[in-house]
Formats: sequence, structure tokens, C-alpha cells
Amino acid sequence: MESAEIRRRWLSFFEGRGHTAVPSASLIADDPTLLLVPAGMVPFKPYFLGEVKAPAPRLTSVQKCVRTPDIEEVGKTTRHGTFFQMCGNFSFGDYFKEGAITLAWELLTTPVADGGYGLDPDRLWVTVYLDDDEAADVWTDKVGFPAERVQRLGKKDNYWSMGVPGPCGPCSEIFYDRGPEFGEEGGPAVNDERYVEIWNLVFMQYERGAGEGKEDFPILGELPSKNIDTGLGLERLAMVLQDVHNMFEIDTSMAVIDKATELTGVRYGADEASDVSLRVVTDHMRTSVMLIGDGVTPGNEGRGYVLRRILRRAVRNMRLLGATGPVVADLIDVVIRSMGQQYPELITDRKRIETVALAEEAAFLKAIKGGTNILDTAVTETKAAGGSVLAGDKAFLLHDTWGFPIDLTLEMAAEQGLSVDEDGFRRLMKEQRDRAKADARSKKTGHADLSSYREVADTSGATEFTGYVSTEGESRIVGLLVDGVPSPAATEGDEVEVVLDRTPFYAEGGGQLADQGRIRLDTGAVIQVRDVQQPVPGVSVHKGSVQVGEVTVGAPAFAAIDTRRRRAIARAHSATHLTHQALRDALGPTAAQAGSENSPGRFRFDFGSPAAVPGTVLTDVEQKINEVLGRELDVQAEVMSIDDAKKQGAIAEFGEKYGERVRVVTIGDFSKELCGGTHVHNTAQLGLVKLLGESSIGSGVRRIEALVGVDAYNFLAREHTVVAQLQELVKGRSEELPEKIAGMLAKLRDAEKEIEKFRAEKVLAAAAGLVEGARDVRGTALVTGQVPDGTSADDLRRLVLDVRGRITGGRPAVVALFTTVGGRPLTVIATNEAARERGLKAGELVRAAAKTLGGGGGGKPDVAQGGGQNPEAIGDAVAAVERLVEGTA
Repeated sequence: MESAEIRRRWLSFFEGRGHTAVPSASLIADDPTLLLVPAGMVPFKPYFLGEVKAPAPRLTSVQKCVRTPDIEEVGKTTRHGTFFQMCGNFSFGDYFKEGAITLAWELLTTPVADGGYGLDPDRLWVTVYLDDDEAADVWTDKVGFPAERVQRLGKKDNYWSMGVPGPCGPCSEIFYDRGPEFGEEGGPAVNDERYVEIWNLVFMQYERGAGEGKEDFPILGELPSKNIDTGLGLERLAMVLQDVHNMFEIDTSMAVIDKATELTGVRYGADEASDVSLRVVTDHMRTSVMLIGDGVTPGNEGRGYVLRRILRRAVRNMRLLGATGPVVADLIDVVIRSMGQQYPELITDRKRIETVALAEEAAFLKAIKGGTNILDTAVTETKAAGGSVLAGDKAFLLHDTWGFPIDLTLEMAAEQGLSVDEDGFRRLMKEQRDRAKADARSKKTGHADLSSYREVADTSGATEFTGYVSTEGESRIVGLLVDGVPSPAATEGDEVEVVLDRTPFYAEGGGQLADQGRIRLDTGAVIQVRDVQQPVPGVSVHKGSVQVGEVTVGAPAFAAIDTRRRRAIARAHSATHLTHQALRDALGPTAAQAGSENSPGRFRFDFGSPAAVPGTVLTDVEQKINEVLGRELDVQAEVMSIDDAKKQGAIAEFGEKYGERVRVVTIGDFSKELCGGTHVHNTAQLGLVKLLGESSIGSGVRRIEALVGVDAYNFLAREHTVVAQLQELVKGRSEELPEKIAGMLAKLRDAEKEIEKFRAEKVLAAAAGLVEGARDVRGTALVTGQVPDGTSADDLRRLVLDVRGRITGGRPAVVALFTTVGGRPLTVIATNEAARERGLKAGELVRAAAKTLGGGGGGKPDVAQGGGQNPEAIGDAVAAVERLVEGTA
């Protein structure tokens, strides 16, 4: 049974039994604590936590998931993979243990001809929690499952929680016996390689308290409403139904392995090391395609880093298998063909996915070339210092600057006889990630415990947003935090976070910055609002400070936004929509939005593009935008179903999570997008849009920055003033400026070349005299000296190499010259082949000289460069070189 059919049957089975099918959420987690969706239940967390009411009591889905904690184990076992699909059925206060168990049994054992998966009941085993007699009785009494194949396990294996205080409960897991060739018998309690888990049924019936790990936490009592969360691994079931040894050999994965073997000439199954690399390539390419499909782009932080690491590991493993050129295009093609039936959007977005992935592959192949030189230098320096371990900061530099995966650094260092300080590397990586996470948390939550906001939501409900139709209004304070801690009151000078029952303040989201303004109380107290965030769904938190008086929970209030700021942001947001559409018209659908920020009077817009946008195209885009402003198109917003929005051709931003009902913003006949932000009423209100330019912000992603309205006018006014000044200087009309300035620059460059030529000739003229002054040191011709101050590094190197070339007759030669540039000493040392055969290496000589000068240096055995802080020590540095030559020669 193909994977697509397994997915179809799952959804069909549960829809036929009263469940509402929910499409897979994006892999980009709508949760500040997660980068990516790691489990099938994650999109349903708000329902389980009671933050949001579930749309139906019974739901089912096949959710895309990515897990990366064990990335180094991928390919080495049958269980570790980064991308997988989790089939789930969920009940919110509806059926419980008996319903979940009987439904699972029915689907697994119903014959294939009747719509089930047709598993042999005699090859199934189940586990239940130690004291969960209710689940055990359902299995044995209701289902008729043999008691001898029901095993009881402890909290570590058969108890579920989110790892934090909240819902929890026992599990019942279903296993399939793959047969004696996979190990000893005895059930899953004895052998989890032979007995592979295919389905986990979680019974959420209790509330847990705080505690560490999977087992050390108290059970506080029963939940008022009991829920069901189940997960069946689609790939694991496919492994069983397709009778293959591991999940890398199922239909959707084996197609990728076959393409990788075709590209490399390596046969799968011939060698374990090659098999591991093939499995890594297969898993990582599937993951990369799915991540890019959901709007992730390669980067050095967060989910962008996850994608970069995974995609580069795939390319690296292809090179280990023997591939010498680009391979990603062929691998993407087979992934999309094998997964497109389940996820048609991959086919629709093929060009964009290819653009992003191919740009990252090209960047990595270039990085391998450049980073290898850096690694070689670090290895040389480590060995010269007598070390055998490459420092963790060097490995981190290679990773952070050149994108080297740590396994690549480990392997290349090992090839040169060194190990790597992995602990140091991982410590630096952790520090970097912790800083990023802390920044993100403080931005979204102000360091407050999310439970504080959830309590407000539970007590008072979601904040009603009135800002689409009004900029001020009556409200009531329903939540108050002082310095991140819930408080009944706050006084003048306190930093506060305020939750209102209704608000005109827009909370930051969808690329639009938050409103600012004031909240006034009847008592005369005033809160200055600087920022508004939604740390939990539906709760708007107003961050600011108490300017006057005392603020108390429950007090009536009057909230008013800064309307001038709102109007400026609205102009920027509408201009962003116009820019998006104009870019798509010019570049095609691959110019999809990858992020934006709409602030007062200006905006930035990120979009997919494999290369820089030509200036002429950017000019055309700007002209088209301003022509639309002149058409005075009305801007309208309408709430509709997501399906209706798609049918109308509304553009959705990659990575954004949308509900069943969405808000669609339409600008005349020009633009239609899903958007929750605030906008102008007519394009004429924008006045003017000026695109300042575009630049690269990552692999395959470009950024346009622009000004709107008065800000755009002020910019052009300043530009006009500058142009007028240039006209006065060059005595020409504005249209003549480019030609006149280009002519001046050409003359300046010609003059600089003449000066450089004269300086080089002057420096090289000293070469003959230096050669004549060469001293014989135990058979080695040694030339040392100090050339005029201000000689550039390039000229010094040129002179050193010229002197070395003039020493003929096969004599060993060492040339060490010094100068000062900007008050700092500089040295270049060169050796010829005969000198190197005697053990005289330029890099070692430079290090000795540079150390004397109070600095450092390095290079190759034939020529090296160094410098320092103390020009007075040049004489000592010369002496250091002479001693080394004498001692070695």
C-alpha cells in the first residue's frame, strides 16, 4: 500500500465516523516555545489547554512534523528521521478510552478490501500504563485482545505530558511484530526493534504539577473534560505494509535513494557507511523540500539554521558518496514527484522551492572552498603550537561564518590528524541559541510566565479588537502585571503589562508594528503604551508605564491610540501589498513574500529571488505602484472562509497560520491578500511611494526598503538639494551629471594607477641593492632589512618575491623585509624550495618575528605575512629571524 493511500484511508475512515478533517498545519510552529512542529498534536495545543474552543468535538489530521534533536543519528538506525507524518484522531470531551481503542483496532485490522489496513491481529501487541486497568479491560473484554499480549509499562514509556504543568495521562501503544529475524521474542517490553510501535493512544484525564523529567511530577487531580490525542506514524505503518526493513526504504523515500545512487554510482546495500549517507540524503532532502515549501529560508538563526544545516548535510553526504557537482535539482525533482500526490502545493511551488534550494547549494559549495582554506590555516597553527585538538572557537567560526556543519569540521580535521573540541563548540552554539531564544521570549512576553496570560484568558476571555472601525473607546482593565508579575494594582513609575476587555490598539503581527498611545482611567491615572503583543492567542497585552496615579484591575478605562502613527503605518502596510503584487507581475509567482515590516512612513518587504533585481525592473515596479496610487482605488476588507479566499485568488504569506475564517484585503482590481492588518481606505491616501533599493538578506531572499507619503517626499526633496549642489560643482545640467562625474572618476583612477606604478617601481628599484647585501648563514643566503615607512603590504610582498627570485644558483634563500604602516610594524618573509628542504618555512619564521613585534601572523611555507604593535622592536624581530635561520640551516 502506497503512502498516499495510507493517508487517504486514514482521513476517510475517521471522517466516516464523525470526525472533521483538518489540513496539516504549516511546519512553522505557531508557538513561541517551538521553532518547528515536532508532533501531530502541536496545532491542537490551544484546544487541549483550553485557550481556544475546538471547532468540533472530533478532529482528524495528517500532520507534517520535523524533529532535529538526534540529527547525527539519522540514517544509523531504523527509527531516527527528521521529517515524518503523524496521523492523528482527537476527541475533546467526546469519546474516551473505549472509543479510541476500538476505533484503532477497527482501522488496523479491517481487511484492505473493506477500507482498512488489513494487519494480522496475531502480530499486534499493546502496552498500557502500570495501573490503567480501564484501558487493559477495554483491550481484553471489549476488543477481545489476548491478555498475554498486553504488557504494562511505567511512566517513562506509557505516560504522556507536555513537560510543563497542564494536562497529562496514561498511554496505550500498539506494536507490530516484524518476526524472529529482527530479534528475540517477548513483546515490546523486551525488544523494540522487532516489535515496532505504530500507534500511540494518549488518554488526557489528569492535571500534572511542576517537576523534572518524564516521571518526577505530581498528579494534581482529574481534568473536568477528558480528551483523546492519538498519533500513528505514517512512515512506520508504510514500513510494515510495504514489508521493508526501515522507513528509508518505503516508496516515498526509496525513490530518493534510487536517484542518489544513480547520481553517485554507489549501490544501496553494498556498504554500511555508504548506506548511512544515502539514508541521510533521503531524509534531509525530504525535510528540506517540506520546510522550504512552508516558507522557511536558509539562515544562521532559528528555523532558517535548521534548514541550512539539514540541506548542507545532504549535499555533504552526496560529496562523500562521490558526487562532484550540483545535485540538489535532481533530488528535489524526485522528492516533489514522490510527495506531490499527498501535498499538491509542492508541485505548485516547485519553482520557488528549487530557487531557494539551488541558491543554498551554490553558496555551500563556495563555502566549502573558502572555508577549507581557513580550516587549513587553523590546523597549521594548532600543529605549530604542539596541539592535537582544534579549538572549539575555530570550529564555531567555521560554522558561523562559512556554514560548515560540525561533522564536516570533525571529518576534515581528522584527515589531518586532529580532533576537535566539540564541547567548546557546542557551548558556543548553545550560548548563541540561548541569546536568540531569550531575545525572542522577551520581545513576545516581556519575561512573564505565559500562564499569567492564560489565566486572564480563562477568566475574561479573548480581547475584542475594535481598531478596524475606531481609534479610541471605553474598556475595562481585566489583567495587570508589574515587572512581569501579576498584581492587583500599579502606581506611578511602574513598568506594566495591561490586558483590556476590548481595545483599539493593534497588536504586532503580520509584519505590522504595534500601535502606541494612552490608556486613561476615571481616577486620572494615565498609562503610556509603547508596545502591544499577543503572547497567547487572543490576548492583547499593552506594555508601557504608569505616568500618573494608580491603576487597578477591574477599573474602567478609556483607550486611545496615536492616530498619526496608525495612519502612517496603514499607508506603509497598503504600500507593501502594492509592492508585493507589482513584484509578482514583474518577476512571476516565485517573488513570494518571505516577511515584512510596516512602520510609520516606511516599510521593508522580503521576497524570494535567486538573484538581484535589475535596477530597470525596480524602476518599473516603483512606477507601477505610483500609477496605482493615481487611479484612486478603494481598499476593502472582507471576512470569508479560507476556501473562498483561495478561490478568489487571494495571496497568503508563506509560514503564516490561518484559521477557517480569514480577512481578505482587496485593493481595487490590483491586489488581493489575506491580511489582518490596518490599511488606508483609498490608494490616493498614500501620496507617494519611493523604493530605496534592494539587497540580499539570505540565500534566495531579497529585501526592498521603501518610504511612503511625507517620508518619501522628504527623501526626494533632500535628493533634489544634493543634485542641485552637484550641478553647481560640475557646472552642468542634472541629466549631464552621470557622464561628467564618470569622467572625473576615470581621470582620478588613471592618476592613481600612475602613482601606484611609480611607487612600485621605486620599491622594486631597491631589490638589486638588497640582493647584493645578502649574508651567507651556514650556506643559506639571508636577506633582511627595513624598507621606507608607508610601503603597502602588497608592495612589500612584491619586493620580497622579486628579491627571492634574483638569488640564483640553487642556493637556499630566505628574504625577510620589514616596514611600518600607520605606526604599526609589518613583515613579509619568503623562502625558496632549497631553503624549505632544509626546514626553513616562511610561516614559522613569520610567527617568530611577529611575536617579537607584539602581534601574530601566518601563511604558507613559501611566503607568509605578519604584523604587531611595536615598531621599535623591528631590530629584535630581524635578530629572531636570523637566529632561527642559523639554528635550522
